[in-house]
Amino acid sequence: MDQHPFIPLPGYRTRPEEEMMQRARDFHVELKRRRTVRHFSGRPVSRAIIDECLAAAMTAPSGANLQPWHFVVVSDPQTKRRIREAAEEEERRFYRERAPQEWLDALAPLGTDEHKPFLETAPYLIAVFSQKHGRLADGRKVKHYYPMESVGLATGMLISALHLAGLATLTHTPSPMAFLNQILGRPKSAERPFLLVVTGYPDKDATVPDIGRKPFGEVVSYV
Repeated sequence: MDQHPFIPLPGYRTRPEEEMMQRARDFHVELKRRRTVRHFSGRPVSRAIIDECLAAAMTAPSGANLQPWHFVVVSDPQTKRRIREAAEEEERRFYRERAPQEWLDALAPLGTDEHKPFLETAPYLIAVFSQKHGRLADGRKVKHYYPMESVGLATGMLISALHLAGLATLTHTPSPMAFLNQILGRPKSAERPFLLVVTGYPDKDATVPDIGRKPFGEVVSYV
């Protein structure tokens, strides 16, 4: 395989340390406001905003720059209903049959259950798929390395972009999720559902649990 040509690093500029600190602090403060929301408004959201956030997600790093992701944006009410019905069926089995008691105990303070009305209420569901392999420009099949890690990075950037745009989000991971391939027409042999990102405006009466984050010193070490 031919090596890509190398070019000077585009767009980078050195900033004064004070400005760097302020930008880092502002970003931290903004992301600290982000909360997972389960109560959405049906208020429409411009598709152009969603497209811009997806374009930001697509700048994520990936193994060998193979970009092993595909995003399906769902706004059709009938399709959202089909996804809700399938997801709730899997969730019922999870809560009643599959989940160990330890996991149910961990979820209990959050008040979650098998009912997922937000899958119909929110204006957009973004189904994120991880691709097992892709095609090179010359048509050859290529295996994707570290696809889950790469797709996870892109999803995190998507959630951040949606939040910065002023939208609420929820990550939803019914298990198993193979029904998404069928409903959305994605090839089972090549793609695996990663998660659903539910997004839109929060309902005017939306509430969230009063929880916090682990202390900085508990999760960060310097060596």
